[in-house]
Amino acid sequence: MAKSVIRTLSDFLSLVKFSHTVFALPFALIGFVLAIATTDHRFTWQLLLLVLASMVTARNAAMGFNRYLDREFDAKNPRTAGRELPAKVLKPTSVLIFVIVNSLLFITAAYFINGLTFLLSFPALMVVLGYSLMKRYTALCHYVLGLGLAIAPTGAYLSVTGEFALAPVILSMIVLLWVSGFDIIYALADEEFDAANKLHSVPQLFGKRVGLIISSVGHSLIVPLLVILYFTVNKSRLILNESLNAISDGESVVVSAGQLGWIYIAGAAIFSLLLLWQHLIVTPKNLSRINAAFFTANGYAAILFALFVISDLLYF
Repeated sequence: MAKSVIRTLSDFLSLVKFSHTVFALPFALIGFVLAIATTDHRFTWQLLLLVLASMVTARNAAMGFNRYLDREFDAKNPRTAGRELPAKVLKPTSVLIFVIVNSLLFITAAYFINGLTFLLSFPALMVVLGYSLMKRYTALCHYVLGLGLAIAPTGAYLSVTGEFALAPVILSMIVLLWVSGFDIIYALADEEFDAANKLHSVPQLFGKRVGLIISSVGHSLIVPLLVILYFTVNKSRLILNESLNAISDGESVVVSAGQLGWIYIAGAAIFSLLLLWQHLIVTPKNLSRINAAFFTANGYAAILFALFVISDLLYF
């Protein structure tokens, strides 16, 4: 019985590619720490666990729904025929129940965070689930996917503060461009399949060469956004410092909150170089290293960037 449960759990984790949580989780943690570091709100383990639960369940629902809707296309595509649904490892009904349960858990977690996150959980769920339908209608599907993951850092920030700010929105813009760019690269492998099955993507619409150019343009726009984020966060930290340097009982109480510096700059540089690297190893005539670009480069990029940024935000 226990082995059966473990095997089923393993199948569902494989279905949603749980290891790919590495793409969104680091940015959600940056958004969370950003809120703690640039406002007077305090850290609690309960809130962090609720944020993580929200992110994981939303992603589970999105990936499960994508696999459920695409099961017939996946069965036709040699690259995806081994996935759990076309391979009949899991039943469609079971996957649909999995999607519903995770959607309800996401909304529940958002409810226990604060009123704003609860209200926004419904449109957020529509975005992350809606991506699965977009490929049937528009080549903009990559940007809908990017938007779905871009919700994570702003959502985590809102979970702490209950209000919007510029810095997490800029961070979300970075995630949107980053994800849409590498998803376009990943779609290069399915250009012919998408065309044959009337599915839409940037490579299917414009071809591999132009698709890579569009991806590289989006990724290049991240660099100025990283610079803008640097100055925006530092301004927020300066405002916080001024508010903390208050007069209390006739005495000056000086509390210094550190600003972004060389640690952030190093992390941003590494992140940018890893984006450049994936464009150097994938060409229209050589797609053999798409997986290296998609999984390796972007996985390391997300983790390293988060480690550097969070370290700088917490450094005094």
